[in-house]
Amino acid sequence: MPSGLETNCNDSCRKGNWVSRMNCFRMVQSPFQNRVSRYFLFLLLWAVVFAGLPAATAAAQTPSPSQLDAVTVEGTVRNSAGEPVMGASVVLEEKSGTHKLETKTDAEGKFSFTVRHAGMYTATVEKAGFGKCATDPMPLLSSGQKKQIELRLQSATPAQPSSSTATASPGAMEFKDEPNFTVAGVTDWSGAGGHGSDTSLRTGEALARETLALKSSGPDETSHGAAAGDATGRESLESENKLRAAVARTPDSFEANHRLGEFYLRSGKYREAIASLKAAYQINGENVANAYDLALAYRGLGDFVPAHDLAVKVLANAEGDAGLHGLLGDLDERLGDPLGAVREYERAATLEPSEPNYFEWGTELLLHRAVRPAVIVFKKGSVAHPNSARMLVGLGAALYADGSYDEAAGQLCHASDLQPEDATPYLFLGKMEVTLPTVFSCSEQKLARFLQNQPGNALANYYFAMAVLKRGRESKSSADSQQAEALLKKSVAIDPKLGEAYLQLGVLYAAQGASDEAIAAFKKAIEVAPGLGEAHYRLSQLYKRSGEKAKAEQEIQLYKQVEKSEADEVERQRREVQQFLIILKDQPTVSAPH
Repeated sequence: MPSGLETNCNDSCRKGNWVSRMNCFRMVQSPFQNRVSRYFLFLLLWAVVFAGLPAATAAAQTPSPSQLDAVTVEGTVRNSAGEPVMGASVVLEEKSGTHKLETKTDAEGKFSFTVRHAGMYTATVEKAGFGKCATDPMPLLSSGQKKQIELRLQSATPAQPSSSTATASPGAMEFKDEPNFTVAGVTDWSGAGGHGSDTSLRTGEALARETLALKSSGPDETSHGAAAGDATGRESLESENKLRAAVARTPDSFEANHRLGEFYLRSGKYREAIASLKAAYQINGENVANAYDLALAYRGLGDFVPAHDLAVKVLANAEGDAGLHGLLGDLDERLGDPLGAVREYERAATLEPSEPNYFEWGTELLLHRAVRPAVIVFKKGSVAHPNSARMLVGLGAALYADGSYDEAAGQLCHASDLQPEDATPYLFLGKMEVTLPTVFSCSEQKLARFLQNQPGNALANYYFAMAVLKRGRESKSSADSQQAEALLKKSVAIDPKLGEAYLQLGVLYAAQGASDEAIAAFKKAIEVAPGLGEAHYRLSQLYKRSGEKAKAEQEIQLYKQVEKSEADEVERQRREVQQFLIILKDQPTVSAPH
């Protein structure tokens, strides 16, 4: 009959792990059995150690996919006056909450974190007497990445509207329509998407740049005074001769010099315009229209500094002139001060909520990745100017950048209805169609109209082909594939340099099992558009399937080179564009770029 101790040990042997079981087993054996047991236990332990060593070594040598060497996040916390805030608590937390870092700002308001796990991180800052603010999630994805941010703490006491708001000029935005956001500062945009690998992110940035190009398609701004003339040829020469004769008769006449300068400004002869407008400015420096035109002439010639200095000088005596604020916004942007630019554009739209002022304000926000404020401004602009197609295009681009793809497509479809003959809404819609797997409810119909209106446009054929291919993938109809093939062939017949169409032909042929035709199409795509990395990749896959390993490896290496070059170019473009940090007034957070 076993003793109580032995009984308890045997119970623990039955319940414990294998080590405790061996120990207990040893306690109830004879001395000889103990020696034998220890010998076998020694051998068993060594076997376990050596068996586990390779696995442990491999595990130690294989880092977790989410682990990084180091990512540095550093920045500065300032108050609304731009002064550094010392002792503010800054928390950097991964979106899932699994990784969290905390620190406090130093005497210069600076802080720094070293992050070793990839993910989407939010920075939050708090200090007594100020409102809490936090960034939107920021992607920290690649080792060696460095992220700079600047946060602005606002006083906990809400600011009261200034008395000047109640006496705003007629037609200005009412106080209740004041935007519910504030541009608080700027940060960099490098490393935002893991070396720019996200296709929709790149497309959003491209659409923002193309929206900026639409500024020149708005109402004419070449003269602050009289409406622009349209005289050309002999009529233009006669007008110039008459104006020059008037200056010759009365060289000290402000009106004569101003009219001649204005003529040259409308004609794009900026150097001649400067001479005449400067003469008029010396006669009467108080005339706002002439000073505005002179600043425009300087800008047209590329002399941004004198243009800016003149606009600032005139604005001191004409604070309520929306045109001058808009001009200053443009000059600030060209001189590398986007923060000053967006505030001037906002002031211009507040004073005069015209279509150009709304559009320039929204475009500036979108260009600097203040996506949600851009949506707000473009929406207000589209309500105030419901017949502006370019306002809806800007809204569509902003919604796409914000991830609202269906709504973005809807706005572009509406824009195409306002101006069916204008290619711009269709081109924006087509780019969205190509980069997303989503099928937009209105896009196929609108792109079909684009093709009907412009059958000789290569992109009209290409984008409609992509819409048909999407429909075909859902319906699995061979007729859709045949229609898409015909459209793609027509697009490259119109524009033999359209590499994307050759690429899609190759994809179509590969799906049909026509390897030779697919290889020929991919080779043609590479020939006319060497920057198409996907063509190299797909070509390598076809070579690999056919057993041509050397060719497959060569194409893979070319694919990697193209992707690296493209990623480097995306990073370069991002470094050139500073990002706005936004405080949304209905939620006290600072919104970082998406």
